[in-house]
Amino acid sequence: MKILLTGKHGQVGFELNKKLSALYDVIAIGREDLDLNHPSDIRAFIDKIKPNLIIHPAAYTAVDKAESESETAYQVNVVASQTLANKASELNIPIIYFSTDYVFDGLKKESYLEEDKTHPQSLYGKTKLEGEGAIKQHPKHIILRASWVFGIHGHNFIKTILKLIQEKDNLSVVSDQLGAPTSASMLADATFKIVQKIFDHKDFKDFGTYHVASQGETNWHQYAMFIYNEAIRLGVSSKMKLSDIKPILTKDYATAAKRPLNSRLNTEKIKKTFMLELPYWKDEVKKVIRELIH
Repeated sequence: MKILLTGKHGQVGFELNKKLSALYDVIAIGREDLDLNHPSDIRAFIDKIKPNLIIHPAAYTAVDKAESESETAYQVNVVASQTLANKASELNIPIIYFSTDYVFDGLKKESYLEEDKTHPQSLYGKTKLEGEGAIKQHPKHIILRASWVFGIHGHNFIKTILKLIQEKDNLSVVSDQLGAPTSASMLADATFKIVQKIFDHKDFKDFGTYHVASQGETNWHQYAMFIYNEAIRLGVSSKMKLSDIKPILTKDYATAAKRPLNSRLNTEKIKKTFMLELPYWKDEVKKVIRELIH
């Protein structure tokens, strides 16, 4: 089975390529292979390779920069997604699209369900939601919304904190945004199981939107302290003490784009449908810190 995978250099794309290549013929592409800004190039590329499935984690993810680079964000997150969905529809093949907790405003008190009202507060969130809308026009779609993604590959919060605790003597981290740090390798494992089910069942019917995130919850400040403790335990030397990582409120920490205060995603639907056991966030974070340090 031939899979077209976008965003091979991204956190999720990198892990997906590694995982799926063990069993399938994966054509993984990055910007140097195909520029997602050109719909005609995308169409020609798909016509040439004729995939059985498209997986689309590639996205414009610079949340703050998107506020001033709206055209680029729109082109990648909406237009490219629309083009891929149209081609998937034309070929009558499934498409899997990765989305985000940023499609919600973060004001709900409980964790978000798939059918909850979306209300993005940032340009990034708006373009990802429009991307979802484009994907939904093709009935054979799966949308996977994830939150607080991290991994060995690419930029993320863990790498930033590991760097800062070795360079600075204090740190202020937001303490009133809730979520579940979710590893790219776990997302790849979950996607792998979904892909297997799609290919193994000719009458596969479980298309739709799913939330996928690690179990448990935390805030960015607690998360930073957890990373600090784990790094010290593994022998990293730091210029600061744990008490030098100070909590700060979102309203006191200026960013160009507004972040959701609640990024918790309810994962019951995906666990039931695909018989998934999702790991606890601390276990996944420990694994990645260990790999990054050694």
